[in-house]
Amino acid sequence: MIGPKEKKERALGEHLHLKGARCQSPKCAMVRKPYPPGMHGKKRTGRGLSDFGRQLLEKQRVKISYGIDERALRGLFYKAQRKTGSTALGLFGMLEMRLDNVIFRLGLAPSRGAARQLITHGHILVGGKRVRSPGYITRPNDVIALRPESASQKTFENLREALKKYEAPSWLHLDLEKLEGRVVSPPTDTSTPFEFNLLVESFSK
Repeated sequence: MIGPKEKKERALGEHLHLKGARCQSPKCAMVRKPYPPGMHGKKRTGRGLSDFGRQLLEKQRVKISYGIDERALRGLFYKAQRKTGSTALGLFGMLEMRLDNVIFRLGLAPSRGAARQLITHGHILVGGKRVRSPGYITRPNDVIALRPESASQKTFENLREALKKYEAPSWLHLDLEKLEGRVVSPPTDTSTPFEFNLLVESFSK
C-alpha cells in the first residue's frame, strides 16, 4: 500500500528518499508508479510551468525532503541572507547542518524522518548534552552520538554492521566503534538535486 510520503514523491515527480530502506527496493512507489497519483496521473506528466510554478514546486520539494515547514524554511532563508556570500549556498548549508540531516547523513538513521524520531525521543547527544530539537543547527567540531543507554538497545544492535559499508560525506566523520560522528566543516560538496536559487527568488519577492 502506498503511503502519504510516497504520494508526495509521486506528485512532485522526484525520488526524495523519504522511506529509508524501502526507497532502495523495488517496492518503492517511484519505481512502480513514476507518475503523479490520481485517476489522470499519467496524463499530467511533462506539463510546462511558469516561473512562479517552478519556484513553488522547488520549495515543496525542499520542504518535503528536509521535513520542514514554510516558516522554518523562510527563517533559514533570512539567516542565510544576512551572511556574506551566496544566499542560495548559505541556505543549502544550513539545511544540511540541521541535526536531523546530519544524523541521516552519518547513517545513524535510514531517513530524516527516522532521525527526527531519534532526536525527539531523547536518543541523541550533541557535545555530551541531550538535544531534542531536530532543527538544531550543528557547527564544526560538534560531536553527535547516541546516548550510551540507547546504543545498547536492541534497536541499534545491528547498526555497526550495517554501517561498515557506508561512507559518510567528506564534511562529516563517522566513528564506527563509538557510533558517533563529528562535523568536520560546513558542507564541502555543493552538488544538490535542488535549485536553491529558485527558493531565493521566491522568498525575495
